[in-house]
Amino acid sequence: MTIFHTIGRQTLNFIQHLGSISLFLLSILRASGTSIARPRLTVRQMYFAGVMSILIIAVSGVFVGMVLGLQGYTQLNKFKAADALGFAVAAGLLRELGPVLAALLFASSAGGAMTSEIGLMKTTEQLSAMDVMAVNPVARVVAPRFWAGVISMPFLAAIFNVCGIFGAYFIGVKHLGLDGGIFWSQMQSNIDWSYDVLNGIIKSVVFGIAVTLIAVYNGFNSRATPEGILRATTQTVVASALAILGLDFVLTAFMFTE
Repeated sequence: MTIFHTIGRQTLNFIQHLGSISLFLLSILRASGTSIARPRLTVRQMYFAGVMSILIIAVSGVFVGMVLGLQGYTQLNKFKAADALGFAVAAGLLRELGPVLAALLFASSAGGAMTSEIGLMKTTEQLSAMDVMAVNPVARVVAPRFWAGVISMPFLAAIFNVCGIFGAYFIGVKHLGLDGGIFWSQMQSNIDWSYDVLNGIIKSVVFGIAVTLIAVYNGFNSRATPEGILRATTQTVVASALAILGLDFVLTAFMFTE
């Protein structure tokens, strides 16, 4: 009975947290007028969340593309189909690896930073001071960060994809000796805009919403102690990773299952 009691308690806690984060999302949407009226708030957060993450996204994309180039060439060459390396790498990045890995990197860097920053503002009672001055902290602090993450995520995924493709090009064409024209032509003739590119963009937007919402929620509801901030940051990274992988399965089942 203890096992069933534990499972039931964890299930109820999960449902409660899911309801709380849904209500928090509604409060962000209601308070988003400030972000629209004062776009500088969102643009400033886009710099910290998006621009500051470009380096790790680009470098990771290059190395992932190089690994895909080596592994793809090894496997395709067994079937005398090494010329399809460009299409294979591009399809894998655009459909799956680009949005997923970019979102995981975004969650571990920008997501954790958002949680820590909002948690620190709560610990130092800056959020309480806003309430005293009749300033809505959700509108002033949370909403700009939420929309900055949602807007930045598709661009970061696109940068990851481009860097990954060029990494595979370097390995396949410059190192392994494949024909550069065939590499690009196979990609151009087989990659479909709606099936590959657009579905990948939709995935990156959904991941951006999930990661940023988890980050700002954990920061806003963290305990006002250093230990509470640390725990909230850890929860953000773990919960974001699980949410990304779970949503990726659901979206893939809907998008790419005929």
